Amino acid sequence: MANTSAPALELRDGDADELDQLLRSTTAPAGLARRARIVMLAADGMANTRISEVVGVSVPTVLKWRSRYLQDGLDGLLDAQRPGRPRHVDHADVVSATLMPPPKKYGVTHWSSRLLAGHLGIGNATVARAWREYGVQPWRSGTFKFSTDPQLVAKVTDVVGLYLEPPENAIVLCVDEKSQIQALDRTAPMLPMQPGQIERRTHDYKRHGTTTLFAALEIATGQVTAAVTPRHRHQEFLAFLRQIDRAYPDQELHLVMDNYATHKTPEVKDWLARHKNFHVHFTPTSASWLNLVEVWFGIIDRQAIRRGIFTSVKDLNAKIRAFINGWNDRKHPFVWTKTAEDTLKKAQPKTN
Repeated sequence: MANTSAPALELRDGDADELDQLLRSTTAPAGLARRARIVMLAADGMANTRISEVVGVSVPTVLKWRSRYLQDGLDGLLDAQRPGRPRHVDHADVVSATLMPPPKKYGVTHWSSRLLAGHLGIGNATVARAWREYGVQPWRSGTFKFSTDPQLVAKVTDVVGLYLEPPENAIVLCVDEKSQIQALDRTAPMLPMQPGQIERRTHDYKRHGTTTLFAALEIATGQVTAAVTPRHRHQEFLAFLRQIDRAYPDQELHLVMDNYATHKTPEVKDWLARHKNFHVHFTPTSASWLNLVEVWFGIIDRQAIRRGIFTSVKDLNAKIRAFINGWNDRKHPFVWTKTAEDTLKKAQPKTN
């Protein structure tokens, strides 16, 4: 680990005045002035970590310019000569500043190219070029969630093994419910797609209630058994289990489900205990993505719900059923391709 509390930097004779002129100059390149400030603060004995905070660069950048000055003096602070038009701003410095949080005075969570350009005293086009060169995208962010299930490995191995090598003469069903599906009606008729014009709809809408979709996806064929209900209590889930039992009479069924409380009530457990042909495999907590029916829920959302117009819950339910009927006519198998080991690499946090 780098030493962030190095001794004070010893300046060469006469360099203090030249560094001071660079800091006061209004025409000196921003990168050069920043390096001069790093050297001056280091000469004052300030710790490297504190210099990085004050100047707005990373600790490795502080160490770099300390080392360059020790080796070559003021010449070491200049950019190396390159063919063509010389670059006046070091893109690495721009990126280093980007990776530091904006000062509190700006009141923002991340840099924009114009805000950072003003902060550094350079053009925003320069900032944009530096970001493109290093693949930095401050305006983007993502989410992640790792499962903390103590049985993570066992459950992933069980479910993935079921996908890759299902038991002979058995049917694997991925089961879950999509609750709170809203029946949304736009406040004006939709404008249909035209040549050179996409489909358009109003941004506002009227709510007409919600419904719940229960679904069981047969991964070998893509066949979906489904039910729409007003609620998603254990009573509705029990009714759906009976529906599955009727759809697959006297067949060995392996159900992949998540840990939702409705799936584990005493009533549900008693029913499953009485039906020996039902075998339940639970996904790890915070790992619903392991259930392939979630992929199918994404399909119905994109193709039938998200852009749909529904005048009532009854209308919503009818259009959901219509989609399912159409889907079962054109269904296809859902194939899992990753091993349990490959899957666990995605499911577990990385450690250094």
